[in-house]
Amino acid sequence: MNFFFETLCTLLFWLYYSLEALVMLVVPARRKNVSGEIVLVTGAGSGIGRLVALRFARLGTALVLWDINAEGNKETERLAREQGASRVHTYLCDCSKRASVYEVADKVKREVGDVSILINNAGIVTGKKFIDSPDDLLEKTMAVNAVAHFWTYKAFLPAMIARNHGHLVSIASSAGFFPVNGLADYCASKFAAIGFAESIALELLVSGKDGIKTTIVCPYFINTGMFDGCSSKWPNFIPILEPNYAARRITDAILREQVHLVMPRSLCFLLAIKNLLPVKVGLVFGKYLGIFETMENFKGRIKKD
Repeated sequence: MNFFFETLCTLLFWLYYSLEALVMLVVPARRKNVSGEIVLVTGAGSGIGRLVALRFARLGTALVLWDINAEGNKETERLAREQGASRVHTYLCDCSKRASVYEVADKVKREVGDVSILINNAGIVTGKKFIDSPDDLLEKTMAVNAVAHFWTYKAFLPAMIARNHGHLVSIASSAGFFPVNGLADYCASKFAAIGFAESIALELLVSGKDGIKTTIVCPYFINTGMFDGCSSKWPNFIPILEPNYAARRITDAILREQVHLVMPRSLCFLLAIKNLLPVKVGLVFGKYLGIFETMENFKGRIKKD
């Protein structure tokens, strides 16, 4: 009887939550009030990190900005204050190093307080074929894009668990779902970031800490300079995302406590093809959509002297 009862309950919940998801497409969840929350953004000195921080600056939050580039981080602070933020704290942190993360995290807890919204945004890209990538860059890609999340969670999650309140945000990538020619190490790091974030979300759910929310962001290429030279064969179907649009969608997803954000939505269709259809069919679609050639003219962000 247990088998039939549990099966029936599972089917009923499946139907209920499927209908709920359809309703949410039409009537999205209300945005939560984050005034007074302490928001930490890694990689806040430029790109999406800066733009998301500026959006939170308008919402009455206390901002904690981490970056390895002190000059860029200070510029974000200046812009955040122009947006009305009264509490902005900047810290120089190398997220690829565990000791640096722990040291700076301790300073934040002493000087600002317990972080309640953690946005793991810092990321790097090598942009070379795997066999041509220097070993140290391969290691750094994994360290910044994935392993750093271990240390930030270890540093700030205990306080969230104690209060059963907080929000963990992982700025991952669609490259965490799809293999990309010329991005082997980047894809590996983003697959890892997604798997880690989803596993922690499950741990929290099973332990009854439903007050700690998680959001995993998986965008296509964003026009911030990080992927300069990359292209889309059919931009009307899979566009290169504009930074302000992406930052708005990310902030909105956090405020609505959206678990997954995939941009653009056409990637959901491709994900279904990848998971449901034979591998060779997926390769046919990949070739048609130009996925194999997206990195052909990659330049990346040009470093300033």
